[in-house]
Amino acid sequence: MKGDGWKEKMFMVVTLAATLAGITVLSALLALTFYEAVNWIDIQFLTSPPSRFPDRAGIYPSIVGTIMSMILVGVFSVPLGVGAALYLEEYGRRSRFKQILEINISNLAAVPSIVYGLLGLGLFVSTLHIGAGSILAGSLTLSLLILPTVIVSAQEAIRAVPDSLREASIGLGASKWQTIRHVVLPSSIPGILTGVILSLSRAIGETAPLIMIGAATTIFTAPKSIFSTYSPLPMQIFMWTDMPKEEFLHGLAPAAIIVLLAIMLSMNALAIYLRNHYRKKLWG
Repeated sequence: MKGDGWKEKMFMVVTLAATLAGITVLSALLALTFYEAVNWIDIQFLTSPPSRFPDRAGIYPSIVGTIMSMILVGVFSVPLGVGAALYLEEYGRRSRFKQILEINISNLAAVPSIVYGLLGLGLFVSTLHIGAGSILAGSLTLSLLILPTVIVSAQEAIRAVPDSLREASIGLGASKWQTIRHVVLPSSIPGILTGVILSLSRAIGETAPLIMIGAATTIFTAPKSIFSTYSPLPMQIFMWTDMPKEEFLHGLAPAAIIVLLAIMLSMNALAIYLRNHYRKKLWG
């Protein structure tokens, strides 16, 4: 027993050291990025188009394109993902086909993103003739990318709703749809929103699928519609890291990274607020 206590303490020390090491490395990277970016983030940087002159360059077109794209990704992926999860959990019968389908959906969540880029190029650009590099083509491709993750996370959230709640609702005379609408969905929304947060956080930082569908590395005017060509923030950052002047690599690129993180954290904060709101509304 004494030996087991010593091993337990050693295990705690090792896991604590691993946690602190990871936090330290991430904090150091973030601090270095912020240090290089702090003198470049201003109104001019946020409201100007890119330029070959570092002191005139900005990211306004990329900000607009990224926000428009993320809104469309949410509109496309969340209803489809939650709808698929509801069918699989509430309507789908237990069968061999359902098991195979769920396994394949889980496997699709681990497929490299560039494969989805090839799929988007073949389906949306070549077959459906949606403009190459357009916001719509990019958003549809990113929606395919995160759809398996949304489905799996929504399934887990719906599965976590106790069967006793469903049985009580049906026992009171509610139909299947009324039970899903008024009992299952409200109870599972916090878990669903958690999966949506993780999925959109992945989508906002992707570049490989967008390169495959022809997204621009630099664009000088903000997109006017979903059919406009756009340059998402990760693409603009990639472009600046390859520029010959040091100001692009050690000034503008870190500044754009901070802005990208700010947009992502804002999206996460909104989703967390909605999740907590529904949780309080549900449990009081």
